Amino acid sequence: MSQLPVYPGGASAVGAGIVVEGVRRAFGAVEAVRAVSFEAQPGSVTALIGPNGSGKTTLLLMLATLLRPDAGRILIDGVDPVAEPRAVRPLIGWMPDALGSWNNLTVHSALEMTHRFYGHPRAVATARAWELIHLVGLTELATRPTRVLSRGRKQKLSLARALANDPRVLLLDEPASGLDPVARIELRELLLGLAAEGRTILISSHVLSELDELATDAVYLDHGVTASREAVARAKASSRVWRVKSLDGFSLGPQLEGIGVDASRIGADSQGFTVAMADETDAAAVLTALVAAGVRVTWFAPASGELERTMQGLRDGGAA
Repeated sequence: MSQLPVYPGGASAVGAGIVVEGVRRAFGAVEAVRAVSFEAQPGSVTALIGPNGSGKTTLLLMLATLLRPDAGRILIDGVDPVAEPRAVRPLIGWMPDALGSWNNLTVHSALEMTHRFYGHPRAVATARAWELIHLVGLTELATRPTRVLSRGRKQKLSLARALANDPRVLLLDEPASGLDPVARIELRELLLGLAAEGRTILISSHVLSELDELATDAVYLDHGVTASREAVARAKASSRVWRVKSLDGFSLGPQLEGIGVDASRIGADSQGFTVAMADETDAAAVLTALVAAGVRVTWFAPASGELERTMQGLRDGGAA
């Protein structure tokens, strides 16, 4: 994937981002989204995090104008998608978890058709389709029907469709699903570049390690409710397990105790030793003491990412 080409007809100017206030959506007796409120700012990559059934996809569908909320308010770049869906749709790029495509159309024709839906003439749509094909790395398959694409390549096509009208706001549901490691790195670089241009990106993924390298903010969702700022702050401040490795192998356990780390804080697994740290100050003190004691430390880092640790803290302590 390469840099997104300049597109004079697009909508890439900095806008007002996403605002969600008290949104609710039920399907009969099932409340998929009960009380969701958050903001996603232009220039940011906001992670939408939660377990299966937490309401993430329902929320994304409402933001994409494909479902109407039962209550609450949504603004996309300052425009209400319920009151003015036709005004919002040119501003957003929507990438669903599973791509629905025209099986008999070629990759190029599918992208050209998508662009023409926005009212652009054929010549502009044809050129834009080629730009997007090169951008996402589908050049060799441009003239092949979309039905022959693998899961990962369909994800690339879906991302290209989401970028067709050069949107200000991107709504991405599991965009890295099916991508190989190289394509995942390229996707991360592309999304960071799009955010740097002032776009608002909201991304849902179950792979929290990838989001840790990408997201500048996060929304935590469980049972259709967003975690409060206070709950997130408490979860972030909770103790955290760090992984420690040294050239001394199994001697590391006694060495940790030797510098004053209580045995109850020390754990071990297939990858080595872990230590529960109260905070980063505590971690810094342990590392300093290990080095001062002559321990040959080769690895000293949190055992899990920030997003995973925060989500676990919310589930352990409640999201209220």
